[in-house]
Amino acid sequence: MTELVHLDVDAGVATIILDSPANRNALSAQLRRELLAHLDTAIADDAARVIVLTHTGPVFCAGMDLKESRGAGAEDQGVTEFPAILEKIWTSPTPVVARLAGPARAGGVGIVAACDIAVAAADATFAFSEVRIGVVPAVISVTVLPRLLPRAAHELFLTGETFDAHRATEIGLVNSAVPGFDLDAEVHRFVEMLRLGAPGALAATKEMLRGDRPAALRDQFAEMLELSAAFFAGEEGQEGMRAFAEKRKPSWAVTSS
Repeated sequence: MTELVHLDVDAGVATIILDSPANRNALSAQLRRELLAHLDTAIADDAARVIVLTHTGPVFCAGMDLKESRGAGAEDQGVTEFPAILEKIWTSPTPVVARLAGPARAGGVGIVAACDIAVAAADATFAFSEVRIGVVPAVISVTVLPRLLPRAAHELFLTGETFDAHRATEIGLVNSAVPGFDLDAEVHRFVEMLRLGAPGALAATKEMLRGDRPAALRDQFAEMLELSAAFFAGEEGQEGMRAFAEKRKPSWAVTSS
């Protein structure tokens, strides 16, 4: 089986690469398992002072793999690795930098929000597209809502509207939006600054910033996972995923005449 996520550690930087461009780096079961495993390895490696999460292909991450979710019951969603991935990034003692050369959607935006720093190409786009396919952006809310301005969260979660990288910086989702040709230089700038920090001090500062309450965080993820799975398996979610696959509007969509 071809690996969908790669890990490379060099000069104090652990680079984790999502490499499933054929399905826009969607969060398939295999990709989730490999991403979680590589995060564990990178965090445990004392030589890794910074983790950079990036991708191949034009899309950073399209969210959950809807082909796997169609027809599955709530108990069969198999998405328990996803909250674990978000929690692992959020609580990592090693700073995590997201590098986006292209769009992020739904769960992919949750990953971006979980990272300590996010740098995006100016032409990258974002969307909380869940409501448009009949599901709820529940699990990702745990990492996204602490980042976003409240008014922006209400607007973008409820409408599913696509927004650009500059708006993402304005509302707190992304730290920096730069032209594509400057992306690597901007990521390198943040990495170099992070490497100047003492590892223990960085880890303790992250704990301070998040008000470290791991048990409460796990309870929150568990509650949101239950809500998310119920909608993925529910009537609206299954209809929304069928409509998406068939490239049509879902049955509930109302358009002006």
